[in-house]
Amino acid sequence: MEWIIWIASSAVLMIVAFAFGIFYRKRIGEKEIASAEEEAKRIINEAIKTSENKKREALIEAKEEIHKSRVEFDKEVKERRSEVQKQEHRIAQKEEALDKKYDAIEKKDELLSKKIKETDALAEEARQLKKNQLELLERISGYTAEEAKQYLIANLESEVKHEYAVRIREIEAQFKEESDQKARELISLAIQKCAADHVAEATVSVVPLPGDEMKGRIIGREGRNIRTLETLTGVDLIIDDTPEAITLSSFDPVRREVARLSLEKLIADGRIHPARIEEMVEKARREVDATIKQEGERATFDTGVHGINPELIKILGRLRYRTSYGQNVLKHSIEVAHIAGLLASELGEDVMMAKRAGLLHDIGKAVDHEVEGSHVTIGVDLARKYKENEDIVHAIHAHHGDVEQKTVIACLVQAADAISAARPGARRENLENYIKRLEKLEELANTFKGVERSFAIQAGREIRIIVKPDEVTDDDMILLSRDLAKKIEEELDYPGQIKVHLVRETRAIEFAK
Repeated sequence: MEWIIWIASSAVLMIVAFAFGIFYRKRIGEKEIASAEEEAKRIINEAIKTSENKKREALIEAKEEIHKSRVEFDKEVKERRSEVQKQEHRIAQKEEALDKKYDAIEKKDELLSKKIKETDALAEEARQLKKNQLELLERISGYTAEEAKQYLIANLESEVKHEYAVRIREIEAQFKEESDQKARELISLAIQKCAADHVAEATVSVVPLPGDEMKGRIIGREGRNIRTLETLTGVDLIIDDTPEAITLSSFDPVRREVARLSLEKLIADGRIHPARIEEMVEKARREVDATIKQEGERATFDTGVHGINPELIKILGRLRYRTSYGQNVLKHSIEVAHIAGLLASELGEDVMMAKRAGLLHDIGKAVDHEVEGSHVTIGVDLARKYKENEDIVHAIHAHHGDVEQKTVIACLVQAADAISAARPGARRENLENYIKRLEKLEELANTFKGVERSFAIQAGREIRIIVKPDEVTDDDMILLSRDLAKKIEEELDYPGQIKVHLVRETRAIEFAK
């Protein structure tokens, strides 16, 4: 029983302890809650107090900032007001000054208007006086105003023309003296350094025969030999009464040379028949081609010009068989190259460029009988085709004055060409062309007003003109000579230069009886 009681009492104690624990925990929780609520109230109150303090501080700062801004604004307003007052004062002063100036301008305007009226009156009075004086002068002189003006203009024109002619004469004399001296020095130096033949080369057109019986062999049976030879060479064989000679006629100098060599070989061989003629013509053609190449190479070697296209060298070699007025064109080209190079060295220009242009200046003459156009145009096309320098092309184009010279090299080539062509013995001219040139020169001089007679003298290198003294004055002679020289340059082709010599003479003749 005791253990039951012990168990029961233990259980009761446990129940009581559990109940007491629950009660005790409840009391502790209530206390904690109460303390937490008090702490929360305290925190809230402190926060409220802090916020009120912050609010008061912010209000105080805002009020101070507003006060500060207001003070600054008031200060700025005062400054601007002061500045505005100053500007208003300056504007008032300017307005006052403008008013004064306006008053002064009005006064000056009135004074100016008054002076203008006075000036107009004086001008009208001066015009009237001038009119009266002109009328008086017209009555005294017997000339009208227009006639007097024309008289004064004529006198003035005469004086100006005289002064102009005198001035031209002085300038021309000065420059002519200087240029002639310098040109003579350069040309004389160039010619002294260049040796050339003084005899024009004749074109070979006659083949000598060992006997007249050879003519019949060359003609052949029914003319078959001569026909074969003419067909293969393109050359006409003229067999006439000339003893022991046959004349060759062809426009192509290369063909004529082939025919000459072929005929000489046939005559030396003695066997003349169509097959042999064909063989000899082919052999002669090969020899001429080789000679052409050798002559072109020799020309470049003699002048020291290198780098020319091989095809252009062959064309250059063909000039060996081309003549102009009896002057061999290849020798003329070599001579022009040397003279142009010497002139270039004296002037400090490119010597090799001048030599190259001089050597190629007449290259068109090698094929001018095969291609249409002048030898100048053909030469320009050939030089461009074989990639020559544009300055060389221009020198070829300008050496006869077809275009204006734009480079010193072109001028030197033209001068060297004229020197080579005009030197004594360089060329010959047939009588008919010579007479036509002289007649054309005289006709050209006679077209000018005041020319009485003209005479071409010294083989056409001088034109002497007699003028009418009553139509041409001494001053007019200077202008007339210039105009005539310019017209000769524009319309005539001639070697060298032509001297224009004007003569004016007044004679008075009376008889004593």
